[in-house]
Amino acid sequence: MGKENRRAVFILMICLGIFPFFIRSDYYLSIMIFIGINAIIVMGLSLLMGYAGQISLGHAAFFGIGAYCSGVLTVKLGFSIFTAFFCGIFLSTIMAMAIAIPTLKLKGHYLAVATLGFGEIIYVIFNELLEITGGPSGLSGIPSIHFFGYSFKGGWRYFYLVWTVAILLLIFSLNIIHSRIGRALRAVHGSEVAAQAMGVNVSQFKIQVFVLSAIYASVAGTLYAHFVTFISPSTFSLFVSILLLMMVVIGGGGSIWGALLGAGILTVLPESLRAFRDFDILVYGIILMTILLFMPEGIFKGLTLSLIWMRKKW
Repeated sequence: MGKENRRAVFILMICLGIFPFFIRSDYYLSIMIFIGINAIIVMGLSLLMGYAGQISLGHAAFFGIGAYCSGVLTVKLGFSIFTAFFCGIFLSTIMAMAIAIPTLKLKGHYLAVATLGFGEIIYVIFNELLEITGGPSGLSGIPSIHFFGYSFKGGWRYFYLVWTVAILLLIFSLNIIHSRIGRALRAVHGSEVAAQAMGVNVSQFKIQVFVLSAIYASVAGTLYAHFVTFISPSTFSLFVSILLLMMVVIGGGGSIWGALLGAGILTVLPESLRAFRDFDILVYGIILMTILLFMPEGIFKGLTLSLIWMRKKW
């Protein structure tokens, strides 16, 4: 991780650290918590899509696996949150490997359809296992996170917890993309044949990054479940997978910072458009189309190029 990234992470940490002292509204703190949760998922998707060039339309399933695993184990079986958290990661890892090994041999739209099918299967399971998941009615009574007697129930406490996890995963992701693994992933994205010719184990790297992105989603799912204390299948539908995909595309697929920006924009935008009532979907679509037309490589890269142009002009 270079000096610029270290400086940017430091500035982000300071801004997040002082945020609750200036914004005391629980509503705005909740929005920032949801941004942090979405950012965790989207960072994993950015590694998968932006760097490895693999498309997934089923990441809401891994998000749901983490949430339901943690929720069911703590509510129905009395497991500790710490144990349930790692059980969610373990289950997501097993599921991701079971999906990655056969599907990552596919490319382009075929891979997208395969992951979409997986997401729909998990969604149906969440709906049909009434005795375990609660079915369409959902699962309630999920306890808040607590460690050694200290509870994270409350806006600012959970805000710091979520963003601490997000920052740690951001640093981890930045170190990955600036390492040999990151160079290998970019080579796979550029050309699998060329990467293989240069000695890159393409299949192994594709499986590893897919599993890693699933773990990110599972971690976010656990944080989500213990924040809202109620989960239902609708939260992990195909629409959510598409929304997560759009966060990566809007922010900029080839940048972890772009993923963070995309998560922030597409989490805040629906809340900001509530004033338009019946026309909010129309306005939402127009904004997204405008961004894609004028910044096809994402907002982050568009802003970066704009700043470079302005610097040259001045």
